[in-house]
Amino acid sequence: MREILVHVPFRGAIRERTVEPYLRLLKGLRTRRRVKGVLFDISSPGGEVVASTDLFLAVQRLNATVPVYASIGGVGASGGYLAALGARKVYAYPESLVGSIGVVYPHVAVRDLLRRLGVSLELVHVGEHKDAFQGYRPLTEVERGKLQAVAQDDYDAFVGTVATARHRSPEQVRALATGEVWSGQRAQALGLVDALGDREAVLEELARAVGVPSRKTVRLGPPRPFWARFFDGGFSSALSDRLGEAVEDALLELSAPLARR
Repeated sequence: MREILVHVPFRGAIRERTVEPYLRLLKGLRTRRRVKGVLFDISSPGGEVVASTDLFLAVQRLNATVPVYASIGGVGASGGYLAALGARKVYAYPESLVGSIGVVYPHVAVRDLLRRLGVSLELVHVGEHKDAFQGYRPLTEVERGKLQAVAQDDYDAFVGTVATARHRSPEQVRALATGEVWSGQRAQALGLVDALGDREAVLEELARAVGVPSRKTVRLGPPRPFWARFFDGGFSSALSDRLGEAVEDALLELSAPLARR
């Protein structure tokens, strides 16, 4: 049986629609006996709280079966950094942007703009605060406090996960959990990553650790979406990808606001 390493790249924002195929892929690798090590190659500014947690757990569960090394590319911030923490070791480029440990709930109120445009919008609702997060009106002080409490819970969970993964106390992590980012070099000094190196160097480290030559590496990703397969190649493929994502993004934005990591 030929033993192999697997390189799994992840790029872009973390949302349910982008993460679900990776969850299936990472879960499937747990049962592949030929796979002796996985390079989780991530460059992401973060995204939705639950989707980020799902990706972190998928990497962590795979790492319990086979060694996973995470390589942070241009950016491993917020949920992107969280996902990398599921790995056995976390690497970054000296120039990577790392950190942004925090939570934000965006709320955009368009009521005044609609009034200037002569547009009247009426929200018929049952439940005192049901219309609070529809993007129409500003939040009241009570509603802002309630949303802040939810954000605090998510923040505390994020800090706890980082503390456990990096073998730090919650107090130590909380001092770094200001939402700011650091260079990979600074992140290493702060204990947020284990070492510095590019993807090839990380792959070589993984190869030495598991005893499988790096040349026996297979790059794997989830199946391409339908519109990318339909318009295969060049400009039309890139355009179809963007159109498909734009449609899905628009539908997502019509739903209740989601916390961002």
